[in-house]
Amino acid sequence: MTFKLILLRHGQSTWNEKNLFTGWEDVGITQNGRVEATQAGALLKRYNHLPDLSHTSLLRRAITTSNIALDAADRHWVPITKNWRLNERHYGALQGLNKKTTAEKYGDEQVKIWRRSYDVQPPPMSDDAYQEQNKYTRVQGQSIQAPRTESLKDVVARVEPYWNENIIPDLRSGKTVLVAAHGNSLRALVKIIDCLGDEEVVELNIPTGTPIVYEFDESLRPIVKGGKWLQE
Repeated sequence: MTFKLILLRHGQSTWNEKNLFTGWEDVGITQNGRVEATQAGALLKRYNHLPDLSHTSLLRRAITTSNIALDAADRHWVPITKNWRLNERHYGALQGLNKKTTAEKYGDEQVKIWRRSYDVQPPPMSDDAYQEQNKYTRVQGQSIQAPRTESLKDVVARVEPYWNENIIPDLRSGKTVLVAAHGNSLRALVKIIDCLGDEEVVELNIPTGTPIVYEFDESLRPIVKGGKWLQE
């Protein structure tokens, strides 16, 4: 018996388009992002990778992508679970800043360290910004200790319990599982699934709107490391 998992990064967001650090900022997706999500769902249908359920974050760009992709795959009726542990990496005080302008201010090397290091956090968000963020997290009805900033290592630490306690049981029940999430929360999942080293995962890039299909053996080892990327 094999088990199937589909990873899908959200379609292009409005802040992807503007080249801004996004993190936990709750922005929508562009028209191009909607096209990406639709194409992703069509690919799942074409190759018969049909989700029985979906896990996504609390952020609308991932939720919208999940809904559009499922609809395009004629699986609009499947249950969707939303959880903060699948949120994007928190970029702290960088959230909302233009990446190019930030590099000009702090230097390319410093920004690269903040963005691509495994265990280095960007500067934390201010007290005022943190209080505003906490209003959002309380509205979601989930008990969380919202971060002020995160490294990729921090994201792995919060994603791993969700993998073990929520996704693995769904896989073992024989369901095909879709995880529609974010670049860094999906990188964290791939690190866990493929047992990647810290240096390996920092080089990993997951594009928007491209489904990655993993099949696992009975021990939940991936049959193909890195999964299969579905493309037109």
